[in-house]
Amino acid sequence: MRMKSLIASVVVSVMTGSMMFAQVDINGGPINNPSPNVIDGVYIQQHIPTKKMIPYEHVREADVIWSNRVWRAIDMREKINHPIYFPFDEYDPNNNWVRHATRWSLWTVIKTHVLNGDLTVYSPYNPMDFNIKDGDSFKYPILPPPGRNYYNDSIFRDQLFYYLGTLGPESDIALVDQYGEDSVGLDGNYVYPPRDTNWVMSKDIVQYRVKEDWFFDKERSVLDVRILGLCPVTYEKDDATGSISGMKELFWLYFPQCRFVFNNYFVFNTHNDAQWFSFDDLFWKRQFSSTVYKESNVYDRKIEAYKTGSDALYESQRITENMRMIEHDVWDF
Repeated sequence: MRMKSLIASVVVSVMTGSMMFAQVDINGGPINNPSPNVIDGVYIQQHIPTKKMIPYEHVREADVIWSNRVWRAIDMREKINHPIYFPFDEYDPNNNWVRHATRWSLWTVIKTHVLNGDLTVYSPYNPMDFNIKDGDSFKYPILPPPGRNYYNDSIFRDQLFYYLGTLGPESDIALVDQYGEDSVGLDGNYVYPPRDTNWVMSKDIVQYRVKEDWFFDKERSVLDVRILGLCPVTYEKDDATGSISGMKELFWLYFPQCRFVFNNYFVFNTHNDAQWFSFDDLFWKRQFSSTVYKESNVYDRKIEAYKTGSDALYESQRITENMRMIEHDVWDF
């Protein structure tokens, strides 16, 4: 009887747990439950898609005795950064966005929630003057009218798409009507086929730029860092020749807002499939490789303005070592 009671209690517990999981609100993150009554694995991976975001420790201005602001570039070509870069996503012949079943690239996560309205896009430059590139100050948000979004506001959709893709060249051949003649619109002008839509895909992202503050908190006696902004970067290409002319910042995101989204998406763990973590964990634990391309300075200039080639890399390393020595010197008596 005791054995039967134990089995019955286990069955009830499993059923209750399944019912509780079914009621959990998942923040869009893919899980290994692709179809009803199917688990792609030994168990349902529910911890990351449902976990709560861990808030930052509160910091008072009076407790910060030193701080330094730096900008970093995370290169997608480096092997340690591949969990951010992969897997690639594509569009099928029916123009449906095909995403990986169990985990997404960081760009896929960003693009999904930008379109859903969960993440605010900040223009990388002044929309009134493209030469003023100070978008990392989060001064130029691209926002829809109240109650509107990407899917139900055509004006906002056109504005937002400018940061997510490009339109192909317009055809110079007019459409042909059912009688084999050129189509003419109501205004008397020729009607041309719609221009091709070229979305920025995960494979197009070559860098992520990060704006962050390093500071020493005397209340906790620690050297800490807070990421403030994140920016996906692609190659700047010539429309006519396709040659690469530089780097292009797509837009900036306010990282504290991103954390609510990144917290529920898996990142691949190269050492253990049972211990996948989230994108928020990846940035918090700083499991990425990066180089400093700018430090706060009186001239507000990047390293490339006064150093080139290997000298720029040495300058980046010098800035990093100087920040590390701050904490070392605090405890060096």
